Amino acid sequence: MPHSRSRRRSSEYGDFWPGYVDMLSTLLLVFTFLLSIFMVTQYLVTQEANIKNTALKNLNSQMLELENLLYYERKKFQSKHDETILLRETLNQLKGEKKNLQDYIKVISINADAASSRASELSSKLDKQKKISKVASTRIDTLNQQLIAMRKRIVVLNEALDASSKLAAKSRAQVKDIDSRLNAVLARQLKELKRYRSDFFGRLRILLQSREDIRIVGDRFIFQSEVLFPSGKAKLSSQGLDALDKLANAILKLSKEIPKEIKWAIQVDGHTDIQPISSDNFPSNWELSTGRSMSVVRYLISRGVPPQRLVAAGYGEYQPLSTERTPKAMRRNRRIELKLTNR
Repeated sequence: MPHSRSRRRSSEYGDFWPGYVDMLSTLLLVFTFLLSIFMVTQYLVTQEANIKNTALKNLNSQMLELENLLYYERKKFQSKHDETILLRETLNQLKGEKKNLQDYIKVISINADAASSRASELSSKLDKQKKISKVASTRIDTLNQQLIAMRKRIVVLNEALDASSKLAAKSRAQVKDIDSRLNAVLARQLKELKRYRSDFFGRLRILLQSREDIRIVGDRFIFQSEVLFPSGKAKLSSQGLDALDKLANAILKLSKEIPKEIKWAIQVDGHTDIQPISSDNFPSNWELSTGRSMSVVRYLISRGVPPQRLVAAGYGEYQPLSTERTPKAMRRNRRIELKLTNR
């Protein structure tokens, strides 16, 4: 009996051991396969990151060139502007001088007419007043010479006035061209900011897609107040911190991607319903809506968001989404809105 038992046990172990070895070999192969997939995936991710970093460096270089071009264009614009002001002052002086000369010519003409009349009278009395006639004739010649000189001076002034007008017109055209270039640069920056806004809201939509009380409407991201605050309070509740953490992470990623020369900010707007409130901390809905937007801004700053990229505003009950007085409509009006905008 003992020998038969011993043989039975060794037969059982002999049947079990090959299967155990096969199972270990299979697990080793699976582990090796998974490790290979992980290494290939890691390599591809590294390559994609390098490509994005190269594209970002190129974009920063282009924006730096645009900034330098904008600086020189502004400098040229200032120089042309100063030159235009100087030309206008010169033009005004020439106009004043021209008017003075015209008045002087009128006086000379009157004097010349008077002298001619006097000469006619003296001619009839030539025998008696030769000396007086000679003086009068000399005076007439002098006045005529002055009149001719004044007319020549007027011609010169008119030519200078025409030249100044042409130069001023040319300067205005150059200023208009510079304005067009500046507007084009600003338009490109706004277009690029719009693209970043679309990416930003797309990320938030993915991060917070499971929350029915958080939605995107147009260019605004809307939190219902109940998600973040207790009723009538401006202190953040614990259930809203998770959503704000995701929001802060998205803003931090956005701040690394947008070029530094683009001026942007996240505007946080607080809104309440039409129900009046009066307490020591919040005398009206103005204070409540502003306090709530400030609480959101302070929390985002505590999560690392740069303060210069945040704007807080309170609108009270004066910009409702619905004018109805139903509980559902008033709940919609109690909200925090976020907007990516340029400064």
